Amino acid sequence: MTNRFRLSAMLTRRLEDRGISPLAVLRQAGLPLGILNQEKVLLTTEEFFALYHGIAEVSSDPTIGLKLGTEDRMERYDPIAIAAISTRSLRDAIGRIGRYKQLTCPEKISLVERGNESAVHFTWLLAHEKEPAMLVDVCFAWILSIAQRGTGQPIHAKRVEFQRPEVHRAIYEKHFQCRVKYKAAKNVLVFNKSDMDTAFLTYNADLLAAVAPQLEAELKQQLAEKNFREQVKGTLKRLLAGERPAIEHVARELRLSKRTLQRRLTEDGITFQQLMEEARRELAQHYLLHSSLELNETAYLLGYEDANSFFRAFHEWEGTSPGQWRTIHATLA
Repeated sequence: MTNRFRLSAMLTRRLEDRGISPLAVLRQAGLPLGILNQEKVLLTTEEFFALYHGIAEVSSDPTIGLKLGTEDRMERYDPIAIAAISTRSLRDAIGRIGRYKQLTCPEKISLVERGNESAVHFTWLLAHEKEPAMLVDVCFAWILSIAQRGTGQPIHAKRVEFQRPEVHRAIYEKHFQCRVKYKAAKNVLVFNKSDMDTAFLTYNADLLAAVAPQLEAELKQQLAEKNFREQVKGTLKRLLAGERPAIEHVARELRLSKRTLQRRLTEDGITFQQLMEEARRELAQHYLLHSSLELNETAYLLGYEDANSFFRAFHEWEGTSPGQWRTIHATLA
């Protein structure tokens, strides 16, 4: 999976709007001072995290992440945000965001629905450390901002879950207008399921038709830089979120027919099922090392019907149980 991502050109303007010096942030982050002057700024996951740690440290405002994620000025919207608010509903918007966000950060965004709840999950697939808390604030506030802008209604989250210890509870509960849970197993933004299909007043098929092709072209170019096997596996990782994607789902994401996808995999000497297992194994290792998810939640996110099926598969991969593997590798890390 590619570990260089394009930084949104709007970030510099947003920082300056908030009275934050981009140069001071770069110094604090230990990044080259001229990097933001480049026409196309590419950062690794580690550099991306360092940048946001730098923003948090330069700013003395505990709400800076919420402010950066809440953009009221349309001229400050980047193409991904424009595509999102031009869709039909919040569900469609999150789908577009999940697809195009991989252009600008090493992040998997997925929607997991259970009962009357729809939970937005953010997973940093290439991270070797916890994501900055301020970056989580930015992501959550941004999704909420898109929801409110699109529907024209004061939609609020049903619940916010943070992995971090409790801090600034009143600030977060005021912003999200809901209960905030700390020391949670994962960072997750939960909406009422009914909010997902509320029509967007900003739906604009013509604008979406103008913006989406460029994003698709960039995405196609990025995918072309990977070998085909990694393209398929990366797509599987994005689609694995409480369900088991079929080959036609992956083919659709790659803009291929099912027959073409099968033929190309055969030419590469691998089957779709083998890549599914590789994707699950790599995601399982990531979740075990970089999150405090319960094992049954990990099983669910990997598309297993029950925890026992996950345990059996993991034992075949690693020769030990998920819990034992996590303990051993957490000690070594």
